[in-house]
Amino acid sequence: MHKQTQTGEKAFCCQVCGKIFSKSSKFIIHMQTHTGEKSFGCKECGKRFSQNYSLTLHMRTHTGEKPFGCKECGKTFSQSYSLTMHMRTHTGQKPFSCKECGKRFSQNCYLIKHMRTHTGEKPYHCQECGRPFSLLSDVTKHKRTHTGEKPYCCHVCKKRFGRSTTLTRHMQTHTGEKPFCCQECGKRFTRSTTLTIHMRTH
Repeated sequence: MHKQTQTGEKAFCCQVCGKIFSKSSKFIIHMQTHTGEKSFGCKECGKRFSQNYSLTLHMRTHTGEKPFGCKECGKTFSQSYSLTMHMRTHTGQKPFSCKECGKRFSQNCYLIKHMRTHTGEKPYHCQECGRPFSLLSDVTKHKRTHTGEKPYCCHVCKKRFGRSTTLTRHMQTHTGEKPFCCQECGKRFTRSTTLTIHMRTH
């Protein structure tokens, strides 16, 4: 378990994967990823964690504590990582770049999803019909075609919809909003597809 580094300092080596740690505390935490040991338990719901830090973060889902605040807009977050991600909406920072097309993203998870447009990878499948999808959210939406679930409700006429985008379009029938404008003649439309068809007249 113990090794000597080139500087003579004692190091802790994992016999399972070979990873080396300079501190015993980090070595002990790492070993739990192999053993599956979860020493820290939530007193509210019983969920267990391998690290006390993970338990601390989890407890905020019960207490509602959000100690990290954005200085730009005042929005608060339970994790510093979430604040870091949020700040990029203000700074415009997009550190993750697609090697195929150069498109940039604020979060690595967005880049991973984008890469599937190049690779064609569809790792998620509907358990009902087996249809593959590139995004888990698309599977959730698709499942509603089997269950008939319509979780989005119009507060004006109480009509229900399976997708939030469909509800948004429906609301325009009540508000009269036409967000898509022809740059040639100024005519406005409720849907982008209708605008595209109209543009062919010019």
